Amino acid sequence: MMDFFWQYGLPLLIIIGQSVALLVALLVFVAYILLADRKIWAAVQLRRGPNVVGPFGLLQSFADLLKFVVKEPIIPSGANKGVFLLAPLVSAILALAAWAVIPLGDGVVIADINVGILFIFAISSLGVYGIIMAGWASNSKYPFMAALRSAAQMVSYEVSIGFVIITVLLCAGSLNLSEIVKAQDGPYGMFGWYWLPLLPMFVIFFISALAETNRPPFDLVEAESELVAGFAVEYSSTPFLLFFLGEYVAILTMCALATILFLGGWLPPFPFAPFTWLPGIFWFVAKVTLMFFMFAMVKAIVPRYRYDQLMRLGWKVFLPITLVMVVVVAGVLQYTGLAPK
Repeated sequence: MMDFFWQYGLPLLIIIGQSVALLVALLVFVAYILLADRKIWAAVQLRRGPNVVGPFGLLQSFADLLKFVVKEPIIPSGANKGVFLLAPLVSAILALAAWAVIPLGDGVVIADINVGILFIFAISSLGVYGIIMAGWASNSKYPFMAALRSAAQMVSYEVSIGFVIITVLLCAGSLNLSEIVKAQDGPYGMFGWYWLPLLPMFVIFFISALAETNRPPFDLVEAESELVAGFAVEYSSTPFLLFFLGEYVAILTMCALATILFLGGWLPPFPFAPFTWLPGIFWFVAKVTLMFFMFAMVKAIVPRYRYDQLMRLGWKVFLPITLVMVVVVAGVLQYTGLAPK
């Protein structure tokens, strides 16, 4: 019995403990990232933003959480109740599950699997099902139209993101996220990371990530002028909170993925003191925060696209560019002898 515990029980308890610790840290981080999003938007518009609940408004996100939790969830009489309540749960759980394979530092990861990038790509692809379920189960034409619109948008930009990731994998020679970070570890520091040689791919990844997560200027799913609140129009209380949470966790996942693929993950910007004195997890969080700041600034300063412009950008601009770049990168690596062995 004791042998069974030491062989199976203890590792299981360790994994559960690590998962709970990561989820708690991630949810607290989301609370403050959400506050930062509102503060940055306010600063660009010369407003104060949330500043009443707690010192400097630091408890605003927790007040919003309390407001959502104590409200009564209202389910439309014509809705499919089971699917209606399952949809936000699917969205939130899938968004959180992606973080199981993201390395926060050297060896600081719950599951360091060899196909980590494929796992994240699969999880993010499944996220569209939560939105489709919500739109269909609401039994209303506006949520259904928004769900179809969102599904088309997410699928379109996943294609571009896929080809961008292929160019990074060609350079790194591994599907393991930790190995991709280590492949960028060189004597030149931040100038040896993939953002510089693959700069067009980095830009395309950033813009595609905005569209993939329904962020402005690509938030056509929730365009108030035509679709009110999009697929979430019939949702209130905790189910709406779960959609909201899933969206922001997905945004952080994209920021983390950009950090790992292009910005050297947990590596310091320069490989010498005092930069090397700080732990890797500090640099990882700092880079994710920087990426989110870029997301927030785009929301504050770029006007919303029309839907036909959005789809044209994905299929007629990004897809051909990324396809050509895959061929160019593969050719350069092959003929210069730089391809990873």
